[in-house]
Amino acid sequence: MELGDRGGAGPGPGKPALEREGLELLQHTVGALLSSYGWYILLACVAIYLIVQKISPNLRMRPSSQQGAAGAAVEPDVVVRRQEALLASRLRMQEELNAQAERYKEKQRQLEEQKRRQKIEMWESMQEGRSYKGNLKLSQQEAESGASASSAVPKSKPNKKPLRGGGYNPLSGEGGGTCSWRPGRRGPSAGG
Repeated sequence: MELGDRGGAGPGPGKPALEREGLELLQHTVGALLSSYGWYILLACVAIYLIVQKISPNLRMRPSSQQGAAGAAVEPDVVVRRQEALLASRLRMQEELNAQAERYKEKQRQLEEQKRRQKIEMWESMQEGRSYKGNLKLSQQEAESGASASSAVPKSKPNKKPLRGGGYNPLSGEGGGTCSWRPGRRGPSAGG
């Protein structure tokens, strides 16, 4: 094509033609690629963007932690102070835990002592012939309620005739009045 022009004039005039052909070939190739796989490429780009957004906070944290680790290795005073602070916080937490355990044990001892007293009171009341209930409050409440019940005259209920007989069962279908429901026939419909 342009081989004759290239030989006499040097490399200058032949270069634009080659560039044009290269650009046309590139445009045709890219156009064919986008027309065939355009949606897939778009979805892949969106997925990559979302993944980068999800991972980017982790990537930002990593260099700072690496720099902190490198700085701590360089300065032993900082490491010693951190370890001492960590040890002090552990000791403080252990002391709090021990105090909580002591409070719990004391509470359990008090509860056991209270149960033991109640059992002794119950045994003594049984020996004396009173109710075996250990709580005096309950016996006092029973005495008060007994006194109020004896002062009130109970009303007698008149004998009422039951509405239905004793053998009435609504699911059986018996004993009902005019209302009786029966399921329809199974099978194909009667019409048609």
